[in-house]
Amino acid sequence: MADQVDPFYASVIKYFDNAAPHTGLHAGLLEQIKQCNAIYKINFPVRIGKDYKIIEAYRVQHSQHRTPTKGGIRFSNHVNQQEVMALATLMSFKCAVVDVPFGGAKGGVKINPWELTEMDREKITRRYTHELIKRNFIGPAIDVPAPDYGTGPQEMAWIYDTYRTFKGDDINAAGCVTGKPVNLNGIQGRTEATGRGVFYGIRTVLEQAKDMKAIGLEPGIEGKTIVVQGLGNVGSYAAKICQDEGGALIVGIAEVEGAIYNPKGMDIHKILKFRKETGSILGFPGAKKEYKQRSRKKAMEFECDILIPAALENQITVENAPKVKAKVVAEAANGPVTADAEAILLKKGIIVIPDFYLNAGGVTVSYFEWLKNLSHVRFGRMDKRFNERTYSGLVKLVEDTTGKTIGRSEKDFLTKGGDEIDLVRSGLEETMINAFHQINKVKTSKRSVKDLRTAAFVSAIQKMGSDYMTMGIFP
Repeated sequence: MADQVDPFYASVIKYFDNAAPHTGLHAGLLEQIKQCNAIYKINFPVRIGKDYKIIEAYRVQHSQHRTPTKGGIRFSNHVNQQEVMALATLMSFKCAVVDVPFGGAKGGVKINPWELTEMDREKITRRYTHELIKRNFIGPAIDVPAPDYGTGPQEMAWIYDTYRTFKGDDINAAGCVTGKPVNLNGIQGRTEATGRGVFYGIRTVLEQAKDMKAIGLEPGIEGKTIVVQGLGNVGSYAAKICQDEGGALIVGIAEVEGAIYNPKGMDIHKILKFRKETGSILGFPGAKKEYKQRSRKKAMEFECDILIPAALENQITVENAPKVKAKVVAEAANGPVTADAEAILLKKGIIVIPDFYLNAGGVTVSYFEWLKNLSHVRFGRMDKRFNERTYSGLVKLVEDTTGKTIGRSEKDFLTKGGDEIDLVRSGLEETMINAFHQINKVKTSKRSVKDLRTAAFVSAIQKMGSDYMTMGIFP
């Protein structure tokens, strides 16, 4: 490893060190929890056109206190070992904080996927998977990858097919990777999962009347103004659901090409349609102000109630943190606020909702997909029709007893059985709400813990420590 510490990894370790003294765990156990258990660096050749390229790639398993380990695969030119270590470390705490029974892992391939043809991306993905198989770094009971920045369902399908080719006798082969297309043993609701989890997390935080009073906001998400940085999968779904289901106003958007702002709100669906047609958010008719590419970070300084950084790490630093005007910073991306910047935000009274809680929707629904793959049955298949008949019987009983007839649309609503998407959303909502209340209980019960991130780390570390102690690793 290089002597110089990556700022993102340094921030993660600093957050851990800040929380450790509040856990009551022995120093040796804390050190075990902090360190990455296994780091696999790979260099492999792939033919790109007429040339042969040496591809640098990683898979890091941070903690094997629970197996399999779990974490996405990132395709980016910026991938390096410490970045992957930081992401794997966060995955361990993310799984623990939302009670998903996985250890943390992460993968990275140092390429720019947008500069490659689909055929070249397939070659690299399949070769990377082969390397993981050779070293026993993938499998439904070992390590289960998922999509991350630069990857999606197509890459997961290639991983699944490659694994199945080498492990054809594994009846649970579909569980070797999550985020697969629905028709290839994926699950309904996985694509929207992280963005929807962001919505559930923000909504739950904003329901805390005492905390909202402290920052001058009325409880509830309805009517709150939101700025979103990044219109990738997470940012776009978070914005759409906050607007459509929460009643929030999207007042600002930032993307790689620039930023737009309108204090009265803009329709996120129209913005997404405009960008798809023109290739840019700049020039959107509903915007009152716009900033070119070099000034796109101005979005962090827009007037709003909630700022959602949903792009990459290290977006809010000591340079721009003093200029942040939002009352809540909701970390939809991994590590968008540096540790030093967060200290500035907290001093200003801003609530920071930590990334490894807020963006845990992806791993939560990945867990549901993994369970589906191991059980070999679609959620809702066994009980949907039974529930519908039961509910219909209850509605008929009410109609017969009262002598009144319920309208067709109301009857359909009351008697509907849960489809897979309904059950996935319900499970995700329960997970995000329950996890927040566990975090908030730590924050309110420990006077020395003042912020949500430290409380979330304490909650996660204590759960991991309990697992280690129960297993007898530290007798």
